[in-house]
Amino acid sequence: MEPRDRITKDEMAKMVRLLAIGITALGVLASAANATEWPSRPVRIVVPIGAGGSYDLYGRLVARHIGKHIPGQPIVVAQNMPGTGSLKAAAYIYEVAPKDGTALGVVVESAALEQALGNPAAQYDAARFTYVGRVATSNNIFMQWHSAKVQSIEDSKKFESSLAGTGPGSIAETVPRLINALAGTKFRLVSGYPASNEAMLAMERGEVEGASSSWAAVSVGKKEWLRDKKIRIILQTAPERSKELPDAPALPEIGTSTEDRQVYQLYASGSAIGRTVIAPPDMPPERVRILRDAFNAMVKDRDFIADIQRLNVELDPLPGERVQELIVRTLNVPQAVRERAKLAFGR
Repeated sequence: MEPRDRITKDEMAKMVRLLAIGITALGVLASAANATEWPSRPVRIVVPIGAGGSYDLYGRLVARHIGKHIPGQPIVVAQNMPGTGSLKAAAYIYEVAPKDGTALGVVVESAALEQALGNPAAQYDAARFTYVGRVATSNNIFMQWHSAKVQSIEDSKKFESSLAGTGPGSIAETVPRLINALAGTKFRLVSGYPASNEAMLAMERGEVEGASSSWAAVSVGKKEWLRDKKIRIILQTAPERSKELPDAPALPEIGTSTEDRQVYQLYASGSAIGRTVIAPPDMPPERVRILRDAFNAMVKDRDFIADIQRLNVELDPLPGERVQELIVRTLNVPQAVRERAKLAFGR
């Protein structure tokens, strides 16, 4: 029998199939390698307000430490991007930022809430962001200068008080508008201040009688005000009174009806979002895993914890997956509560 020197059609088809499988496998391996190989350029963390305040504080805190836990230990820098009531940064992360892990942001805690209530400035779908992890919860406070006529929420129902505003999507403006509509307070917003740092300076100078900031920023940066009783804290936006602020009512407490308390509770829910690090939507799953692993390692790192203690600020971390659940819960707020809140703002 003569040796066969030609390949049959069936054998040729089998070889082609095997070659195709091999090429596909190589492509998958290459994609996996590209996903895990971190870009050489620096990582940026976008901060939604100007310098000063707790967003800036936590954004720079993360920038100092998270790079240590990312492959290649890239340089990480914080970049302030104020505007549109702190929602400009969210829109940038959502629409423009590269999806390779080199662009992160500290989300404004009301981002999902503003979307749920139909704020036209909320140009994103909060459920689609990549949530890397929460560093800490937040508690925003409203304060009055010691010489102001208004020294309590009850006073604010009798007398007008000027408040520094930091943009239409900011807690500094949404909460006063809300309680003016529902509780009958008489706060007069003076808009145009870029961030809480400038708002507090305006209060100190006498341009306005009151301002808002996070308790973390005030307790760290304005200790002399607290010591010398320069300010009176009249409201905190957490769901319940903080142990550190036993004399200031929590937002839900000022509601006089079940419906109003539900709306206030919705606004107070942003406290749980707190100071959360986000990344753009639709990122490769492997990049998401790397970022979340880096974040989870960072919040347990001794150097990071020492920095937290040095600054004397809160550390209450939550994994990104859990933050995602909180966001979805906010977006699924009952329609009756949504409409009651919209009515308060005339939306």
